[in-house]
Amino acid sequence: MDGNAVTPDKIIGERYMIRHLLISSIFAITLVSAPTLLAQTSAESSVSISEAEIESRAKDVGRALRCVVCQNQSIEESDASLAEDMRILVRARIREGDSNEAVMDYMQSRYGDFVLLEPPVQKNTYILWAFPFLLLVMGFLWFVRAARKQT
Repeated sequence: MDGNAVTPDKIIGERYMIRHLLISSIFAITLVSAPTLLAQTSAESSVSISEAEIESRAKDVGRALRCVVCQNQSIEESDASLAEDMRILVRARIREGDSNEAVMDYMQSRYGDFVLLEPPVQKNTYILWAFPFLLLVMGFLWFVRAARKQT
C-alpha cells in the first residue's frame, strides 16, 4: 500500500480532529466571553432607572451643556445634529448609571470647558467672570463724567 493513499482511517481521523478543534474553539470563546456577558447582565439589573427619570435628568444636564455648533444655546434647545449626538450620549451615560455630575465631567473632559454654559471660575477664566463687573463700573464712571460735564 502507498503511504500517501487515503484510507477510511485517515478520513475518520481528520474529521475527528476538525470536530475536536471546532468544539474546543467554541468552548474557549464561551469561557472568554462569559464574564463580559455576566457583567453586562448584572449591571443592567442593578441599575434600573425609569425612562421618565432618565429623560428628566438628561434635560437637566442638557440645559447646562452648550451646543458647540450654535455656541449660544444649550444642547436641549439646539437643532444641530451634533447637539442631537450629545443628547444621545448624555442619555446613554445616564442609562449606564452615571450621576449628573459624572456626565458633566465626562462631557467637559471630552469637549473642554467651552461645553459648559456656566464655565468654572479658574485662573484662565477670571477675566470672563470679571468683565461684566468691569463693564458696569466703566459705564457708571462714564455716566458720572457725562453728568458732571452738563452741570
